[in-house]
Amino acid sequence: MSTWLVAIVGRPNVGKSTLFNRIVGHRDAIVDDAPGVTRDRHYAETEWGGKRFTLIDTGGFVPASDDIIEAAIREQAQMAIEEADIVLFIVDGKEGRIPADEEIAEVLRRARKKVVLVVNKLDGDSVTGGIADFFALGLGDPVPVSALAGRRVGDLLDIVMRDVPGEGSAQVDPRLKIAVIGKPNVGKSSFVNALLQEERHIVTEIPGTTRDPIDAILRFHGEEILLVDTAGLRRKSKIKENVEFFSTVRTLKSIERCDVAVVLLDATQGLEHQDLRIIDTAMERRRAVVIAVNKWDLIEKDDTTARAYEHALQEKLRIFDFIPVIFISSLTRQRIYKVIDLVKTVDAEQNKRIATNEVNELLGQDIATFPPKSRSGKEIKIKFITQVRAKPPVFAFFCNEPKLIDDTYRRFLENKIRGHFTFSGVPVLLTFKQK
Repeated sequence: MSTWLVAIVGRPNVGKSTLFNRIVGHRDAIVDDAPGVTRDRHYAETEWGGKRFTLIDTGGFVPASDDIIEAAIREQAQMAIEEADIVLFIVDGKEGRIPADEEIAEVLRRARKKVVLVVNKLDGDSVTGGIADFFALGLGDPVPVSALAGRRVGDLLDIVMRDVPGEGSAQVDPRLKIAVIGKPNVGKSSFVNALLQEERHIVTEIPGTTRDPIDAILRFHGEEILLVDTAGLRRKSKIKENVEFFSTVRTLKSIERCDVAVVLLDATQGLEHQDLRIIDTAMERRRAVVIAVNKWDLIEKDDTTARAYEHALQEKLRIFDFIPVIFISSLTRQRIYKVIDLVKTVDAEQNKRIATNEVNELLGQDIATFPPKSRSGKEIKIKFITQVRAKPPVFAFFCNEPKLIDDTYRRFLENKIRGHFTFSGVPVLLTFKQK
């Protein structure tokens, strides 16, 4: 996945959220005629022309206002500009150029970012008159669109995608990349410091001290491994400070950059809903995961504690019960390097390929014993299976009625694949094709 960020900015009520929804393809941002409805940034993964990017919607930028809410929105928009790779500056083609547009244009010029000037609300066939006035902003050729009607939005995206690299266009770093993720204050920075044997990152008792992902090189038995210590993820409803939203976005970017994500849990708190959301975020992005239960030194235990704790975790993990668990203490350095050993094992799992004859022999027996059932009454025949790629592993099932395979049977097949071939900590993808 691309980590490129495209931010939509502009003054209130120019159609930023409407454009966001049009590009993303569903009503994610709130759209209303009242200025200032979008106060917090919204973001979504999307793609155009086979290239993926993260689109960010911002609140209305009011340059000179002393209003507390408008000042906060302005700060958020400025942060979006700073973080973005490309900025879509939206202006109102019906209302024309006003002083607030000129002030925002000056902010964008100072930011020295790639800016695409978008003139919205041009619903008629003739757009020349609607854009002429905006050349004076000095941000290049204006692009006329109607976000509400969807007119020329595809042309806009073609322009944006010129600068977004496609998959495989970047140089591949051969080093193993590990993202250390988790809620605030579970000990991510302490864990990285313990691995590196130095105070590489600031560690305090205040949740959210680490704002930015910081890369560090770990030399492990003669091998260079890249560690990414990320800012803590929180539920969207808990993101109150402006800076925390981009800590979340940067964490998502770190997940996309990594080979394996180490999700840190606090042993004293157990597995909470937000931990599951974080794990789900990594799995959605097709990343292998290892769970490290930190602060294990604070738990009173006997010979059965770890086994009972792990069993309780796996019951809560449910569909993610294939993720391996290890108990550590960053404070006492207990088993911290075992985490790296486990990560390397999981990385090998996601890179392995299973021979086609072995896949068909073992899964063929399972399918013969428990064949798929169709609600329509049609007989479903799976005729051939093969692994089509690794990292993550993808298995293609060729059958006569691929659309009739339901989720329950997909889960059955995934469990059988894991039973035969393990794939510990690794998302497994199944695809069904017409044969």
